[in-house]
Amino acid sequence: MRALRTTAALLLAGCAGATTTPHAPAPRVPAPSDSAAAPRDERAELRAFVDSVAGAPEFRSAQWGILVVDPASGDTLASRNADKLFVPASNMKLVTSAVGLVQLGPGFRWSTALFARGPVRDGVLDGDLVVRGEGDPSISTHLRGDALAPLRDLADSLRAHGVMRVRGRVVAARSPFIDPPLGYGWEWEDLDEPYGAGVDALYFNEGFTDVVVYAGARAGAPPRAATRPASSYPLVAVRATTVARVADPADSTAGRTRLTVAWDSTRSRVLVGGTIAIGDSTVLQLAFRDQTAAFLAAFGEALAARGVRVDGARRDSMARSDSIVALASPTLAEVLPYLAKPSQNQIAELVFKTVGRHGTGVGSADSAAAVVSRQLVAWGAQPDGFAVHDGSGLSRHDFVSPRTVITVLDAMRRHPAFRTFYDALPVAGVDGTLEKRMRGTPAQGNVHAKTGYVDKARSLSGYVTTADGRLLLFSALCNNYVVPTRAVERVQDALAARLASLRLPRA
Repeated sequence: MRALRTTAALLLAGCAGATTTPHAPAPRVPAPSDSAAAPRDERAELRAFVDSVAGAPEFRSAQWGILVVDPASGDTLASRNADKLFVPASNMKLVTSAVGLVQLGPGFRWSTALFARGPVRDGVLDGDLVVRGEGDPSISTHLRGDALAPLRDLADSLRAHGVMRVRGRVVAARSPFIDPPLGYGWEWEDLDEPYGAGVDALYFNEGFTDVVVYAGARAGAPPRAATRPASSYPLVAVRATTVARVADPADSTAGRTRLTVAWDSTRSRVLVGGTIAIGDSTVLQLAFRDQTAAFLAAFGEALAARGVRVDGARRDSMARSDSIVALASPTLAEVLPYLAKPSQNQIAELVFKTVGRHGTGVGSADSAAAVVSRQLVAWGAQPDGFAVHDGSGLSRHDFVSPRTVITVLDAMRRHPAFRTFYDALPVAGVDGTLEKRMRGTPAQGNVHAKTGYVDKARSLSGYVTTADGRLLLFSALCNNYVVPTRAVERVQDALAARLASLRLPRA
C-alpha cells in the first residue's frame, strides 16, 4: 500500500500540471550571476513522469507500452516499449473505425432488401418473402430509439408496393458472411452477454434481448416475464419464485431478488430462475444465439403491426426472386459514434466484416483481417507491429504496438474524414466510456480517445491538445497487471492530463 500511495501522489501532481519530477531533488546549482532562471525542459519532465509512474513497484509484473508524438514536428515526446506487442482490447476499434472510413467512405450505407419469390397479384404475394441483409448494425433501440421502427418502415414500403398478404413464409436469403458469427478467440463465458453476441447479415437490436421479469402478487405466486424490443422472440420459461421481502438487512439468504437467465440446452427458449421479491421487477439481458431467427421474428411483428398477413405456407424455394423494396441504413459517419463512444463490439464486428466483403468480395473475418493488414502497412505500420483477428478487440489473439496505434491516429489526422473520426471518439469528462474520467483536469473536454478493457489489459489512445494549442497523439497500453484496474486508469488519466497542460517551445 505504501507504493500505491506514493504513485497516487505522483499522479495527483501530474493531473495538476505540477512542474516537478517525481524523483529526489537534484543538487542545487548556483544561479548565473544575472539571476536568470533556467528554462524548464517540459519534455524531460514528461519522460521522467512516464518512467516514474509506469515503473512504480505495483507495476513490476505488468507491461506498459507508451508513446507520445507531436505529429507537426515529428518529435517523440515520450516512449516506453513502443514497439512491443500488447493485447489492445477495444483499442482495436480505433483500427476498425479508421480502416472502415478509408475503405468504405463516410457516406457508406448498408442495405436490407425484400424480394418476392413468386408473382404478386391483387396485393397477394404467391410465394415467399425473402429478406436479404448486408449486416446493417443500426436496427437497434440504441441507434433508433425503437429497434422495431425501421422494420415497420420496411413493412410500410412493402404495402406501398402493393403487397398486403404473403401466402408463403418470410425467409432469409443466404448470408454474405460465410464464417461463424462469433469471433476467433472469444471467451466462452462472454457468449450470453450482450457485448459477446455474434453477428450476421440480418441483425436486430445489436444481437440481444431484454427479459423483463415481474414478481407475482404474493409469495409463492409465479413471476411473469416479457421480452423487448421484440415481444415474440425468444420464448421464455419462468422457473423463478416470488418471495416475501425480508426487512432484516442482515438476512442475506432470503427475501431478495436473485435471478438468472440462460438459454436451455436446445437453444429454443430462455429459462429464468431464482427468486424475486414481491413488488420488484428487473431487466435481464441475454445475447441471441440465432441472429437470423431474432431478426425474422421481429420483422414478422412489424409486418403484423402494419396489417401485412403472412400465411406461412411452404412454397417452391427455387422460384425466381424479384426485388421489391430496400431499406438503407444511416451512413457510416452517423453510425460511428455509436460504435466508438460506448465501445460497442457488434457494430465494430459488422464494420470489420463489411470491410472484408467490400475489399475482397468475401464476407469473413479472415478477409477483413487481410484488408486491414494491407491498410496498416500502407500507412507505414511495420508488418510485425500488429496481429488482427477481429474488429472489436474481444479476441485475445489481437495484438498491436503503441507505434502501430500512433500510425493509425496520424493517418487519420491527415485524412479528409478526420473530423468524423475525431468526433466519434469518447471525450474525457463528457461522454462515452470517458464520461466520468479526467473531470476537473486540463484533459476534460479536450482529450478524444478510445478506451479498451479485457481482463488484465487496459488501454487508452487518442488525441490531446496542449495548453499552447498543439495536437498530440498518445497511446498508453497496459497488460498483465495485478493491481485494480483503476490504478492503471489513474496512470493513463494522469498522462493525458499532463499532456493537456504542456507548453512546448517552438522550433
